Amino acid sequence: MAGGKETPRQKMIGLMYLVLTAMLALNVSKSILNGYLSVNDSLEKSKRNMAANNERVTEAFKVTINGNKAAEPYFKEAQAAQKDMKEIFLYIDDVKANMVHYVLGLDPSQKLTVDSINLRKEPYFANIGDYDKPMTVMLGTGDAPAKGPLSADELRTKLEGLHSKLISQLERMQKTKGLNLLKEDFDNLKKKIDILKPEPSGFEEDGIKFTWEMDNVEHLPMAAVYVNMNKLQADLRNVEAEILQVFSSASGKLAIKFDNIIAKVIAPSSYIQAGQKYTADIFLAASNSKLGAGDMEVLLGVDSAAASKGAKGNPIPIVGGMGKYEVGTGGPGDQKFNGVIKYKKPDGSFEYYNFGGEYKVAKSAASVSAEQMNVFYRGVVNPVSASAAGISPSDIQITASGSGVVYKPRGEPGKYDFTFTGVGECMVTVSAKTKEGVKPQGPPIKFRVKPLPKPEAKVGGKFAPAEMKKGDLSTVGAIGAGANGFDFQANYIVQSYDLVGKVKGKLATAAGNGANLAADAINIFKGADVGSKIYIDIKVKGPDGIIYSSSCGMKVLK
Repeated sequence: MAGGKETPRQKMIGLMYLVLTAMLALNVSKSILNGYLSVNDSLEKSKRNMAANNERVTEAFKVTINGNKAAEPYFKEAQAAQKDMKEIFLYIDDVKANMVHYVLGLDPSQKLTVDSINLRKEPYFANIGDYDKPMTVMLGTGDAPAKGPLSADELRTKLEGLHSKLISQLERMQKTKGLNLLKEDFDNLKKKIDILKPEPSGFEEDGIKFTWEMDNVEHLPMAAVYVNMNKLQADLRNVEAEILQVFSSASGKLAIKFDNIIAKVIAPSSYIQAGQKYTADIFLAASNSKLGAGDMEVLLGVDSAAASKGAKGNPIPIVGGMGKYEVGTGGPGDQKFNGVIKYKKPDGSFEYYNFGGEYKVAKSAASVSAEQMNVFYRGVVNPVSASAAGISPSDIQITASGSGVVYKPRGEPGKYDFTFTGVGECMVTVSAKTKEGVKPQGPPIKFRVKPLPKPEAKVGGKFAPAEMKKGDLSTVGAIGAGANGFDFQANYIVQSYDLVGKVKGKLATAAGNGANLAADAINIFKGADVGSKIYIDIKVKGPDGIIYSSSCGMKVLK
């Protein structure tokens, strides 16, 4: 179709192509317009629902005034804001009705209200695609831009005025005692109100930057302009709902807003002696982690009466919404502290909560007990218990020095095993693990370290017996050794023995290594003359590794 001769058939094909293209364009346009109508139906429903909800909240808000006088000024402010928004809402109804009236070409004397408009029905449906008349009535022509009543320009001016008025109202309330809001609520509500402010999109076409009026009307079909107006009204309903919610709850937020709930266990003491009962209060504690300087003060040394008159007291730091009390301790004795929590309510006034506590300061005292003796012994395991007043055994630590001491935990907290390679003195220091680190609990404690007692021979299970019956001697097959009266478990090992006895009137001797007796030694025990004596000399190795000598003489009885 660009030129040249065409057959009638070719011309017919070209004409059919143009018709088909136009029909496709028309179908797309109708689809888009139907989409606008669907959005419009949704907005209309949303507006009705929000209006009903806002009415319920308003009535509930009004009822609360009877039981909470602090709510009354907030209710009056909410009513003022609702009045201003309702005025603009009804004005937009008039804008919509005026536009539809003009597009349909109705007689100027014929009144039209939005309640009678249904874009899905005639005669409205036939005109929903009109691009020119909505623009003409709301924007005017190029030579005569519309500035008068019910124009897009006047609508923008009224929305700007409403936005400024609502923001000014909020800022005034924030500066007025009994009307201010929590800062978080104040900031969030300002952001909500900002959606009412008419801002241009910044779109540019053919070198022309679109105004807000052009964004909402320029080259748009009546259905689209109508939807944009309904969207503005839906925004008004949403902002109204937000104002009602914030204002109605403001007077109820005079108490602390808790955001942190934890389980707490408070006991009179966390260190209990054996035999005593452990008692504690277990409960849920709530706090506000955002409370800080300006919102709450914890003052020591004053009560609510004094603080309400301006007494400052001694403030303590606020961390995570809680006061952190920390004080050094001096001499022993009972200690008490008291103060007041000064809490700032959203209306700027203060509440005061008294508190008090007490604790006991004891001298740093530690004890170390040698569990089996009041001294230590070289060469054996010395069981030891360590403790400190007011300190849990699991938090006890010890250090020791002197006499070649080696010590290690014995499994149970506060229990240790000490061994020594020398004799003399051993110094033991008891320390405790605290928040400030490991600290000594008193001066070092001194112990004597003694050598093991000298061992004695054991014959027939008896230590160095002075006499034994011949019948008992005949059953002895070995010589033992040990420390008579020594309570520690000490392993003495016989290294050698020498025996002298009289058998049938003649002296007999025997010697051997180890504790077991050889045959000649056994013969002396069995054949020794009654009334004679058997002399025993032994060499013994003690648990400390030292070789000891021990001797004894036994009289043979019948």
